[in-house]
Amino acid sequence: MEARTPWEVGTGASGNKRRVLELAHEYVMPGRVEALQSMGVPLVIGRRDGNYIWDLDGHQLIDLHLNGGTYSLGHRHPEVLDTLRQAIETLDIGNHHFASEPRAELGEMLAKHTPGDLHYSVFTSGGSEAIDVAVKSARYATGRRKIVGIEAGYHGRTGISGAIGDDSSARYFLSDQPAEYLKVPFNDIDAMSEALSSGDVAAVVMETIPATSGFPLPDTGYLPAVKALCEKNGTLYVADEVQTGLGRTGRLWGVENFGVNPDILVTGKGLSGGMYPIAATVLSRPVGGWLRENGWGHVSTFGGAEIGCVVAKNVLEITTRPEILANVANVSRRLGDGFADIQTREPYLTEVRRCGVVMGLRFDHPDGAIHMMRALYELGIWAIFAGFDSAVLQCKPSLIADEALCDDILTRFEAAIGNAKNITTGATARLIND
Repeated sequence: MEARTPWEVGTGASGNKRRVLELAHEYVMPGRVEALQSMGVPLVIGRRDGNYIWDLDGHQLIDLHLNGGTYSLGHRHPEVLDTLRQAIETLDIGNHHFASEPRAELGEMLAKHTPGDLHYSVFTSGGSEAIDVAVKSARYATGRRKIVGIEAGYHGRTGISGAIGDDSSARYFLSDQPAEYLKVPFNDIDAMSEALSSGDVAAVVMETIPATSGFPLPDTGYLPAVKALCEKNGTLYVADEVQTGLGRTGRLWGVENFGVNPDILVTGKGLSGGMYPIAATVLSRPVGGWLRENGWGHVSTFGGAEIGCVVAKNVLEITTRPEILANVANVSRRLGDGFADIQTREPYLTEVRRCGVVMGLRFDHPDGAIHMMRALYELGIWAIFAGFDSAVLQCKPSLIADEALCDDILTRFEAAIGNAKNITTGATARLIND
């Protein structure tokens, strides 16, 4: 095996930050710590509040990563925090074998607030497991095994969820199954038609706007055309709304912008309010038939934990408020106009992809977003490049951002572009970020 270059914490790190980085490198995540260090982002999050996080060294950052939308309501949202505090006065995670008041009420809310005839909810502790539930449900409902995903898609890193998206990680762990998991290019309806024409595909699993490939937007009519092909060929449509759901696109669910009623919808990340892990797979009555036939078809000790359900109910109520969705439109417009204005002076920014506060910014360099990530970090913004396209920066403001924050972001962003163009880096590793 090739010897590794000795790793060292940057000289600017404080004593405590140095200690944490060394422990993380030794015992938890050596490859990721080294990659971020080489990219000039040795972040160790300490304090966090609202739209901001602070490095253990005290460096304040506007959070435009939000851990994939987990903190869509900001960090430690006061209402969500109060809800959690009240819940732990009387509740714990509960027992997954039995009916539960918080779990039942959250299921009712999701049925009322999801598109089409979605009805049953299966709760899990994270999005990867929720995708696994979606695939198992689709296979049982159709009697078929094949799943179609999108090239450079991302749905998690468990056995099933990892096999649906980009092949690299599943292949690395010898878990790819090409006979059962087909991949087609995003926005290529002819390729999708060919993949489904065999009549043996259980489900198409799609991020409404693929996150880890840089948020490319669906072409006009593409998602409805995919849904129509699914109906024609007896295939189920699974909408992965983990990053595009709960108001981030200006509608409660991203698919609502495109007129699609999925057979299965998966939500997670932001459903937790960033305070208690929870995700959900929401199924139509026919697809969820196994819940009537086999009460123990899927069990998850921490899935649907009662404390998490109480938090998720509060999150769902907040994100359905008209003023929250109106604010998403205002923030999207202000940042969109601002980025367009910057483009007139800085052609290094070549493309702005935008749907609500789901944004991907492309730069005129194959690693432009890595360079921007470093430059923005130094200027007090934390944003991350798209794991499958390092020319694109994921830009994900919260639902509670205001005009003053938008203007601050734009000012720092324009300054960062000048610095990014001058950054050279030897980092070629790709973070698989979500």
